[in-house]
Amino acid sequence: MITEIKGLHHVTSMARDAAENNRFFSKTLGLRRVKQTVNFDEPSVYHLYYGDETGSAGTVMTHFPFPHIARGKQGTGEVGTTVFSVPEGSLKYWEDRLAAERLGDLERSESFGQQRLSLRAPEGDALALVEDKADSRVPWTGNGVGASEAIRGFHSASLRVRDGGATEELLKFMGYEKAESANGVQRLVRPGGNGADLIDIEVLPGVDRADLGAGSVHHIAFAVENRAAQLAVRKALLDTGYQVTPVIDRDYFWAIYFRTPGGVLFEIATNEPGFNRDEDTAHLGESLKLPQQHEHLRSQLATWLQPLEEKESA
Repeated sequence: MITEIKGLHHVTSMARDAAENNRFFSKTLGLRRVKQTVNFDEPSVYHLYYGDETGSAGTVMTHFPFPHIARGKQGTGEVGTTVFSVPEGSLKYWEDRLAAERLGDLERSESFGQQRLSLRAPEGDALALVEDKADSRVPWTGNGVGASEAIRGFHSASLRVRDGGATEELLKFMGYEKAESANGVQRLVRPGGNGADLIDIEVLPGVDRADLGAGSVHHIAFAVENRAAQLAVRKALLDTGYQVTPVIDRDYFWAIYFRTPGGVLFEIATNEPGFNRDEDTAHLGESLKLPQQHEHLRSQLATWLQPLEEKESA
Protein backbone atom coordinates (compact mmCIF):
# COMPACT_ATOMS: atom_id res chain seq x y z
CA MET A 1 0.00 0.00 0.00
CA ILE A 2 1.14 3.53 -0.78
CA THR A 3 1.71 5.65 2.33
CA GLU A 4 3.17 8.83 0.80
CA ILE A 5 -0.09 10.46 -0.37
CA LYS A 6 -1.39 13.03 2.13
CA GLY A 7 -4.75 14.11 0.69
CA LEU A 8 -5.66 16.39 -2.20
CA HIS A 9 -3.20 18.81 -3.79
CA HIS A 10 -5.34 20.66 -6.36
CA VAL A 11 -8.31 20.30 -8.67
CA THR A 12 -8.04 21.59 -12.25
CA SER A 13 -11.10 22.54 -14.27
CA MET A 14 -11.93 23.95 -17.69
CA ALA A 15 -13.42 27.39 -18.24
CA ARG A 16 -14.20 29.77 -21.11
CA ASP A 17 -14.06 33.33 -19.77
CA ALA A 18 -10.87 34.16 -17.85
CA ALA A 19 -12.19 37.41 -16.38
CA GLU A 20 -15.42 35.79 -15.19
CA ASN A 21 -13.44 32.90 -13.74
CA ASN A 22 -11.15 35.29 -11.89
CA ARG A 23 -14.05 37.35 -10.59
CA PHE A 24 -15.99 34.38 -9.25
CA PHE A 25 -13.20 32.47 -7.54
CA SER A 26 -11.34 35.46 -6.14
CA LYS A 27 -14.10 38.01 -5.53
CA THR A 28 -17.20 35.89 -4.89
CA LEU A 29 -15.62 32.89 -3.15
CA GLY A 30 -12.86 35.01 -1.63
CA LEU A 31 -9.95 32.77 -2.61
CA ARG A 32 -6.56 34.24 -3.32
CA ARG A 33 -5.27 34.15 -6.88
CA VAL A 34 -1.86 32.70 -6.10
CA LYS A 35 -0.63 32.37 -9.68
CA GLN A 36 -1.40 33.54 -13.18
CA THR A 37 0.56 31.62 -15.77
CA VAL A 38 -0.25 29.77 -18.99
CA ASN A 39 -1.06 26.26 -20.11
CA PHE A 40 2.22 24.44 -20.80
CA ASP A 41 0.82 22.87 -23.97
CA GLU A 42 -1.20 25.85 -25.22
CA PRO A 43 0.42 29.09 -24.02
CA SER A 44 -2.32 31.28 -25.50
CA VAL A 45 -4.53 29.99 -22.65
CA TYR A 46 -4.15 31.00 -19.01
CA HIS A 47 -3.57 28.62 -16.14
CA LEU A 48 -5.08 30.37 -13.10
CA TYR A 49 -4.63 29.15 -9.52
CA TYR A 50 -6.77 30.11 -6.50
CA GLY A 51 -6.22 29.02 -2.89
CA ASP A 52 -5.15 30.16 0.55
CA GLU A 53 -2.41 32.71 1.27
CA THR A 54 0.43 30.55 -0.03
CA GLY A 55 -1.45 28.09 -2.23
CA SER A 56 -1.08 25.26 0.27
CA ALA A 57 -1.71 21.73 -0.95
CA GLY A 58 -5.35 20.89 -0.41
CA THR A 59 -6.62 24.43 -1.04
CA VAL A 60 -5.93 25.17 -4.71
CA MET A 61 -8.55 25.24 -7.46
CA THR A 62 -7.03 25.83 -10.90
CA HIS A 63 -8.54 26.61 -14.30
CA PHE A 64 -7.71 26.54 -17.99
CA PRO A 65 -9.95 29.22 -19.62
CA PHE A 66 -10.22 28.25 -23.32
CA PRO A 67 -12.12 31.18 -24.92
CA HIS A 68 -14.16 29.15 -27.42
CA ILE A 69 -14.73 25.91 -25.53
CA ALA A 70 -18.25 24.45 -25.34
CA ARG A 71 -20.00 23.79 -22.05
CA GLY A 72 -19.13 20.40 -20.60
CA LYS A 73 -21.66 17.60 -20.23
CA GLN A 74 -21.83 15.83 -16.89
CA GLY A 75 -21.51 12.07 -16.78
CA THR A 76 -19.32 9.28 -15.51
CA GLY A 77 -15.54 9.09 -15.66
CA GLU A 78 -15.06 12.51 -14.07
CA VAL A 79 -14.96 14.44 -10.83
CA GLY A 80 -18.57 15.25 -10.06
CA THR A 81 -18.48 17.87 -7.29
CA THR A 82 -15.59 19.79 -5.77
CA VAL A 83 -16.38 20.58 -2.13
CA PHE A 84 -14.89 23.36 -0.01
CA SER A 85 -14.75 23.49 3.79
CA VAL A 86 -16.25 26.47 5.63
CA PRO A 87 -16.76 27.15 9.36
CA GLU A 88 -19.74 25.87 11.27
CA GLY A 89 -22.67 28.28 11.13
CA SER A 90 -21.47 30.11 7.99
CA LEU A 91 -23.77 28.62 5.33
CA LYS A 92 -26.45 31.30 5.77
CA TYR A 93 -23.81 33.93 4.97
CA TRP A 94 -22.79 32.00 1.87
CA GLU A 95 -26.35 31.36 0.78
CA ASP A 96 -27.12 35.08 0.93
CA ARG A 97 -23.84 36.03 -0.76
CA LEU A 98 -24.29 33.57 -3.63
CA ALA A 99 -27.98 34.40 -4.07
CA ALA A 100 -27.00 38.06 -4.44
CA GLU A 101 -24.75 36.95 -7.32
CA ARG A 102 -27.83 35.35 -8.90
CA LEU A 103 -26.22 31.95 -9.02
CA GLY A 104 -28.55 29.08 -9.88
CA ASP A 105 -28.98 25.65 -8.34
CA LEU A 106 -28.37 26.73 -4.75
CA GLU A 107 -29.52 23.86 -2.55
CA ARG A 108 -29.18 23.25 1.20
CA SER A 109 -28.88 19.67 2.43
CA GLU A 110 -27.17 17.44 4.97
CA SER A 111 -24.37 15.12 3.90
CA PHE A 112 -22.73 12.61 6.24
CA GLY A 113 -23.99 14.59 9.23
CA GLN A 114 -22.71 17.96 7.99
CA GLN A 115 -24.61 20.93 6.59
CA ARG A 116 -23.99 21.48 2.87
CA LEU A 117 -24.75 24.13 0.26
CA SER A 118 -24.53 22.99 -3.36
CA LEU A 119 -24.11 25.50 -6.18
CA ARG A 120 -23.14 25.98 -9.80
CA ALA A 121 -20.37 28.39 -10.71
CA PRO A 122 -21.18 30.76 -13.60
CA GLU A 123 -19.63 28.40 -16.16
CA GLY A 124 -21.22 25.27 -14.76
CA ASP A 125 -18.71 23.96 -12.21
CA ALA A 126 -20.43 21.68 -9.70
CA LEU A 127 -19.31 23.00 -6.31
CA ALA A 128 -20.42 22.73 -2.71
CA LEU A 129 -19.61 24.27 0.66
CA VAL A 130 -19.71 22.07 3.77
CA GLU A 131 -19.63 23.26 7.37
CA ASP A 132 -16.74 21.47 9.08
CA LYS A 133 -16.17 22.51 12.69
CA ALA A 134 -13.05 20.34 12.93
CA ASP A 135 -11.19 22.15 10.14
CA SER A 136 -8.48 24.28 11.79
CA ARG A 137 -6.71 25.44 8.61
CA VAL A 138 -6.09 29.20 8.42
CA PRO A 139 -8.13 30.84 5.62
CA TRP A 140 -7.25 33.64 3.24
CA THR A 141 -9.27 36.73 4.13
CA GLY A 142 -7.76 39.30 1.78
CA ASN A 143 -10.69 39.39 -0.66
CA GLY A 144 -13.39 40.62 1.68
CA VAL A 145 -14.67 37.41 3.29
CA GLY A 146 -14.21 37.35 7.07
CA ALA A 147 -12.35 34.70 9.03
CA SER A 148 -15.58 33.35 10.52
CA GLU A 149 -16.93 32.53 7.02
CA ALA A 150 -13.90 32.13 4.75
CA ILE A 151 -13.11 28.93 2.86
CA ARG A 152 -10.47 26.78 4.58
CA GLY A 153 -9.59 24.65 1.56
CA PHE A 154 -11.00 21.50 0.01
CA HIS A 155 -13.28 19.33 2.10
CA SER A 156 -13.73 16.53 -0.43
CA ALA A 157 -14.35 15.66 -4.05
CA SER A 158 -16.70 13.13 -5.61
CA LEU A 159 -15.81 10.71 -8.40
CA ARG A 160 -18.67 9.73 -10.75
CA VAL A 161 -18.12 6.22 -12.12
CA ARG A 162 -20.19 3.40 -13.59
CA ASP A 163 -18.60 0.75 -11.37
CA GLY A 164 -17.03 1.78 -8.10
CA GLY A 165 -15.19 -1.42 -7.19
CA ALA A 166 -11.91 -0.90 -9.01
CA THR A 167 -11.78 2.82 -8.12
CA GLU A 168 -12.33 1.98 -4.45
CA GLU A 169 -9.53 -0.59 -4.54
CA LEU A 170 -7.21 1.96 -6.16
CA LEU A 171 -7.93 4.54 -3.47
CA LYS A 172 -7.31 1.96 -0.75
CA PHE A 173 -3.98 1.17 -2.41
CA MET A 174 -3.27 4.93 -2.31
CA GLY A 175 -3.72 4.95 1.47
CA TYR A 176 -7.42 5.75 1.78
CA GLU A 177 -9.77 3.83 4.07
CA LYS A 178 -13.50 3.20 3.84
CA ALA A 179 -15.33 5.59 6.12
CA GLU A 180 -19.11 5.39 5.65
CA SER A 181 -21.75 5.23 2.95
CA ALA A 182 -25.06 7.03 2.50
CA ASN A 183 -27.52 7.55 -0.35
CA GLY A 184 -25.46 5.46 -2.75
CA VAL A 185 -22.20 7.33 -2.04
CA GLN A 186 -19.16 5.58 -0.58
CA ARG A 187 -16.86 7.86 1.38
CA LEU A 188 -13.15 7.18 1.83
CA VAL A 189 -10.72 9.06 4.07
CA ARG A 190 -6.96 9.48 4.16
CA PRO A 191 -6.17 9.28 7.91
CA GLY A 192 -3.68 11.87 9.11
CA GLY A 193 -3.83 13.81 5.85
CA ASN A 194 -3.48 17.50 5.07
CA GLY A 195 -7.10 18.47 5.80
CA ALA A 196 -8.39 17.74 2.29
CA ASP A 197 -8.75 14.08 3.15
CA LEU A 198 -12.07 12.84 1.77
CA ILE A 199 -13.09 11.24 -1.53
CA ASP A 200 -16.66 10.20 -2.32
CA ILE A 201 -17.45 7.59 -4.96
CA GLU A 202 -20.79 7.97 -6.77
CA VAL A 203 -21.74 4.82 -8.71
CA LEU A 204 -23.97 5.61 -11.70
CA PRO A 205 -24.18 2.45 -13.85
CA GLY A 206 -26.70 3.81 -16.36
CA VAL A 207 -25.09 7.20 -16.98
CA ASP A 208 -23.12 7.99 -20.15
CA ARG A 209 -19.52 9.14 -20.10
CA ALA A 210 -18.94 12.84 -19.45
CA ASP A 211 -17.94 15.23 -22.24
CA LEU A 212 -15.12 17.58 -21.23
CA GLY A 213 -15.84 21.29 -21.57
CA ALA A 214 -16.31 24.50 -19.62
CA GLY A 215 -17.32 23.66 -16.07
CA SER A 216 -15.74 20.18 -16.20
CA VAL A 217 -12.90 19.00 -14.01
CA HIS A 218 -9.91 18.09 -16.18
CA HIS A 219 -8.01 16.22 -13.44
CA ILE A 220 -7.71 15.84 -9.69
CA ALA A 221 -4.31 15.90 -8.00
CA PHE A 222 -3.13 14.18 -4.83
CA ALA A 223 -0.32 15.56 -2.66
CA VAL A 224 3.05 14.09 -1.77
CA GLU A 225 5.70 15.94 0.19
CA ASN A 226 8.60 15.80 -2.25
CA ARG A 227 10.07 14.22 -5.37
CA ALA A 228 11.43 11.19 -3.53
CA ALA A 229 7.93 10.37 -2.27
CA GLN A 230 6.55 10.92 -5.75
CA LEU A 231 9.02 8.48 -7.29
CA ALA A 232 8.06 5.88 -4.70
CA VAL A 233 4.38 6.34 -5.60
CA ARG A 234 5.15 6.14 -9.31
CA LYS A 235 7.04 2.86 -8.87
CA ALA A 236 4.24 1.36 -6.79
CA LEU A 237 1.65 2.31 -9.43
CA LEU A 238 3.79 0.96 -12.29
CA ASP A 239 4.39 -2.28 -10.39
CA THR A 240 0.63 -2.64 -10.01
CA GLY A 241 0.07 -2.27 -13.76
CA TYR A 242 -0.93 1.37 -14.12
CA GLN A 243 0.42 3.38 -17.06
CA VAL A 244 2.02 6.42 -15.45
CA THR A 245 3.66 9.37 -17.20
CA PRO A 246 7.26 10.35 -16.53
CA VAL A 247 7.76 13.10 -13.98
CA ILE A 248 6.87 16.51 -15.48
CA ASP A 249 8.16 19.82 -14.14
CA ARG A 250 5.18 22.18 -13.69
CA ASP A 251 7.33 25.00 -12.25
CA TYR A 252 5.49 25.08 -8.89
CA PHE A 253 5.33 21.30 -8.39
CA TRP A 254 6.38 18.12 -10.15
CA ALA A 255 3.59 15.98 -11.57
CA ILE A 256 2.82 12.48 -12.77
CA TYR A 257 -0.50 11.42 -14.31
CA PHE A 258 -2.46 8.21 -14.82
CA ARG A 259 -6.00 7.23 -15.76
CA THR A 260 -8.11 5.38 -13.19
CA PRO A 261 -10.24 2.30 -13.97
CA GLY A 262 -13.31 4.55 -13.80
CA GLY A 263 -11.87 6.95 -16.36
CA VAL A 264 -10.90 9.84 -14.05
CA LEU A 265 -7.50 11.44 -14.66
CA PHE A 266 -5.40 11.39 -11.47
CA GLU A 267 -2.27 13.41 -10.83
CA ILE A 268 0.28 13.00 -8.07
CA ALA A 269 1.87 16.41 -7.32
CA THR A 270 4.65 17.47 -4.98
CA ASN A 271 4.29 20.12 -2.32
CA GLU A 272 7.66 21.53 -3.45
CA PRO A 273 8.86 24.00 -4.63
CA GLY A 274 5.63 26.00 -4.11
CA PHE A 275 4.06 29.12 -5.58
CA ASN A 276 6.57 31.52 -4.01
CA ARG A 277 9.29 30.04 -6.21
CA ASP A 278 9.19 33.09 -8.52
CA GLU A 279 7.13 35.63 -6.55
CA ASP A 280 7.26 36.95 -3.03
CA THR A 281 4.39 35.59 -0.92
CA ALA A 282 2.99 39.11 -0.45
CA HIS A 283 2.56 39.50 -4.21
CA LEU A 284 1.50 36.06 -5.40
CA GLY A 285 -0.63 36.07 -8.53
CA GLU A 286 -0.15 39.74 -9.31
CA SER A 287 1.89 39.38 -12.50
CA LEU A 288 1.97 36.97 -15.42
CA LYS A 289 4.59 34.26 -14.90
CA LEU A 290 5.63 32.16 -17.89
CA PRO A 291 7.33 28.78 -18.18
CA GLN A 292 10.86 29.30 -19.44
CA GLN A 293 10.06 27.70 -22.81
CA HIS A 294 7.32 30.28 -23.41
CA GLU A 295 9.10 33.40 -22.17
CA HIS A 296 9.91 34.44 -25.74
CA LEU A 297 6.16 34.78 -26.37
CA ARG A 298 5.57 37.34 -23.62
CA SER A 299 4.92 40.33 -25.93
CA GLN A 300 2.50 38.31 -28.06
CA LEU A 301 0.71 36.87 -25.04
CA ALA A 302 0.02 40.39 -23.80
CA THR A 303 -2.27 40.79 -26.82
CA TRP A 304 -3.66 37.22 -26.89
CA LEU A 305 -4.64 36.81 -23.24
CA GLN A 306 -7.86 38.35 -21.96
CA PRO A 307 -7.35 41.00 -19.25
CA LEU A 308 -8.43 39.42 -15.98
CA GLU A 309 -10.01 42.56 -14.56
CA GLU A 310 -11.87 43.78 -17.67
CA LYS A 311 -15.36 42.83 -16.48
CA GLU A 312 -14.89 44.66 -13.19
CA SER A 313 -13.71 47.88 -14.82
CA ALA A 314 -16.29 47.91 -17.62
